[in-house]
Amino acid sequence: MASGSLGHYLPDYQLYPQLRDASAEIWQAYVAHPFVAQLAAGTLPEACFRHYLGQDYLFLIQFARAHALAAYKADALADIRAAAAGMSAIIDTEIGLHVDYCAGWGLDQDDMQALPEASATIAYSRYVLEKGLQGDLLDLYVALAPCAIGYGEIGARLAGDPDTRQPGNPYAAWIAMYSGDDYQEVARSHAETLDRLWHERAGGARVRQLATTFAQATQLEVDFWQMGLDAAEPEDA
Repeated sequence: MASGSLGHYLPDYQLYPQLRDASAEIWQAYVAHPFVAQLAAGTLPEACFRHYLGQDYLFLIQFARAHALAAYKADALADIRAAAAGMSAIIDTEIGLHVDYCAGWGLDQDDMQALPEASATIAYSRYVLEKGLQGDLLDLYVALAPCAIGYGEIGARLAGDPDTRQPGNPYAAWIAMYSGDDYQEVARSHAETLDRLWHERAGGARVRQLATTFAQATQLEVDFWQMGLDAAEPEDA
């Protein structure tokens, strides 16, 4: 992936660009991590990708719990419905799609369910839940943003980068999934929710606190990529 400027992903929203730009260095370390760059080049060791996929399955379960927490934290019926719909989409659709995709990489759902959680998975998923428990609905959605919006930005950047390997890239389907219209709408919807909650619950004075949460969650995303990449080290040693 090109390592230049952050670009202008979702520029029409207000809070997300501010949070991203306030955490520019760590955000760049996330979206241009060596794990991501090797996905784009098609050179990521398969052991790394399989390890990441298994941990991502476990993370999705915690992601569903975060949406259940969002419903509890909401005080408007529309927000409760949105959180319930998000949880339903994960447990009824996204996990099934993930399981089908993982089967192509030799990963069985029962085997993934039995995997021990990596320290990066525990740290990241519990951080998100703790932020939601400790704060309000906006805190929770900010903690989720590096995942929900970040994967959309990574997908769009990889798909639009002329240096991304296209023919013969074993990770082309992953790139297509996160650059596709369905996931891009997920990212836009999350950015829209951030703006709405920000105007309802915060205002400009709270940006510094929210930016800290965003930066910490982004660092945990970096650690999650690194966890996947580190899976190759015993084999390569």
